[in-house]
Amino acid sequence: MTDWQPGTEQSRACYPTHEGYADRDGVRLFYEIYGEGDETILFVPPWAIVHSRMWKAQIAWFARDYRVIVFDPRGNGRSDRPRGMEAYSERENAADIEAVMDATDTDRAYIVTLSRGGQRTLLFASEHPERVSKIVFVAPATMLSAERTSWHEVVSALLQRTDVSDESLPAIGYFNRRAWTQNPDHYRRFLEGFFESFFGDHSTKGIEDGLGWGLETDPETLADTHLAWQPDRELGRRLCERIQCPTLVIHGDADRVTPFTEGKALAEALGAWLENVAGSGHGIPVRKPVQVNLAIREFLDPRFDRAVKPRLCRGRGPKRALFISSPIGLGHAQRDVAIARELRCIDPDLRIDWLAQDPVTRVLAAEGESIHEASRHLASESKHIESESAEHDLHCFQAIRRMDEIQINNFMVFHDVVRADRYDVVIGDEAWEVDYYLHENPNEKRAPYVWLTDFVGFLPTDHGGAHEAFLTADYNEEMIGHIASQPGVRDRAIFVGNPEDIVPDRFGPHLPGIREWTEQNFSFSGYISGFDPAAFGDRSALRDELGYRPDEKVCIVSVGGSGVGHHLLRRVIDAYPESRRREPALRMIVVAGPRIDPAALPRHPGLEIVPYVHNLYRYLTACDVAVVQGGLTTAMELTAAKRPFLYFPLAHHFEQNFHVPHRLDRYRAGRRMDYASETRESIAAAISHELTRKTAPLDVETDGARRAARLIAELL
Repeated sequence: MTDWQPGTEQSRACYPTHEGYADRDGVRLFYEIYGEGDETILFVPPWAIVHSRMWKAQIAWFARDYRVIVFDPRGNGRSDRPRGMEAYSERENAADIEAVMDATDTDRAYIVTLSRGGQRTLLFASEHPERVSKIVFVAPATMLSAERTSWHEVVSALLQRTDVSDESLPAIGYFNRRAWTQNPDHYRRFLEGFFESFFGDHSTKGIEDGLGWGLETDPETLADTHLAWQPDRELGRRLCERIQCPTLVIHGDADRVTPFTEGKALAEALGAWLENVAGSGHGIPVRKPVQVNLAIREFLDPRFDRAVKPRLCRGRGPKRALFISSPIGLGHAQRDVAIARELRCIDPDLRIDWLAQDPVTRVLAAEGESIHEASRHLASESKHIESESAEHDLHCFQAIRRMDEIQINNFMVFHDVVRADRYDVVIGDEAWEVDYYLHENPNEKRAPYVWLTDFVGFLPTDHGGAHEAFLTADYNEEMIGHIASQPGVRDRAIFVGNPEDIVPDRFGPHLPGIREWTEQNFSFSGYISGFDPAAFGDRSALRDELGYRPDEKVCIVSVGGSGVGHHLLRRVIDAYPESRRREPALRMIVVAGPRIDPAALPRHPGLEIVPYVHNLYRYLTACDVAVVQGGLTTAMELTAAKRPFLYFPLAHHFEQNFHVPHRLDRYRAGRRMDYASETRESIAAAISHELTRKTAPLDVETDGARRAARLIAELL
């Protein structure tokens, strides 16, 4: 057993404390241990078409209170791949459970298992009852039902046939060993079709994950794992009779891999409760993780009650709000603080708790706001976004898709907070995980809920092609379906802007227009800048306060709250000598922000580099020109202050390339630049030009926070 050494991956919600191998008869089984709880949960893997990452939506949440062990099955992941069907008998897999428990010094554990893992778990638990406290069978694939037995016999025969023509392969889902081994494309097509059935509709990310997991093994090995010995119906029933511990069965009633009747048959044989996951397919730990997590937790811990209690009247006590502010950039924090300020004007006694993470917490701390202690359990979205970026390049849509493990962890943190305490309203500013999983689990809503956003609709980038267009449309279609089928989840949906700020595009082929749909489903607050430029009075007084001389021309360079923009900072810093040559009175101040180390940036004589600056809008209002990334907040702060600026949208960032430019064009603000083609000379020339160009952007409304607060206060 060795201590975990974190690598470069940033998309996990938590990392193992230890990892190692259990060695049994020369076959090595890779395992990971998370958490340090007194009780252990062992997640037993299913069929070797996947590996232990199948449990990624469960690990982080349970590891907060339990010691969690996952391991890759023989045949996939980082475990060995012995040859021959005999090596993959369910008796061998059952013995692997014992080997992993021994290697991890686990005397006794709760066992959670999926699909064919139920067979090896029955074998192990019947032979070693003293080592098993409770068992949860998720989508069990035993042989207790006639439907499951018949299906297994049919597909096993198909797998072994040698006379299947290429033309007939689609009809049998490419389920044929000879086809797999002779043509890698046939194996890939099988995996794609299998995981489409495994996860169901609107599961493109799960299907991609499954394809990746399936490709980590090889066709010969996978065929051996399928054809290896499994307990038949008679033996399965005898094993059930020998199980001595409490059991739970969880099954989806739309399972196209193992029929719901199989879960029902196992529950009856064990005398167990059957948890029905309505509308779900076979991959429910990934596709329906909230219900699965809560059902497991309630079963393992009798003190845990997932029932939603009716809201009680608080009488004359102060009202309470929970505010979730997106950490991707600092714009959300600035406008959310402004909304909170206006809410307190309406209700001075209102108590606001913030569920937030860095860098938002820096803004909140500076404003004296109360950060909920559960925020420490949130997985870092900012780190994930930074790990997804390249040189001034961030495929934002794909980065959000690959943040699924972080998002389910953060929703479970949110769920724990609202379960433990009562709030009169929950406000989510682009809290994507809260909005998504509340619509997936509307029965888990525990307070009036407000959704805020400054853009609507995922859009494909120019380089994404037909596949990305399909993916964005699929995500949009699911969101539209959520709103249509669960209109009561969002008590208020507030668009931070005006109808004209919405792009004139469609959500996808055969889907509504984005502006038309948003007008029907949102209220509009107008833009929320968080400040009023008129409040500064004489701009020269503000410049004096900040130490800017009347005879110098101040250029502020800023890239927001994430570390994604450090390449742009370097590019503009490189242009500083040429900029200073063109404009001798130029004073350039580079704001590194909260997630970029100023010491890591290059220096030039006369160039100023400062760390995070609170209330950056004061400095933007006082400057003569600015160079910024393509984020909406900083650009709109400059627009409100009527300052000229250059903005560089990140490559492949759909919001910065479509939604933000559309709004800035409407306000007649900013000059769009292309990072890939601009040089230090062209940047210096553009700065010089903007210093002399007359600009007349439209006025930005200053009452947006007040309007949003009034819409929210109606729910209190």
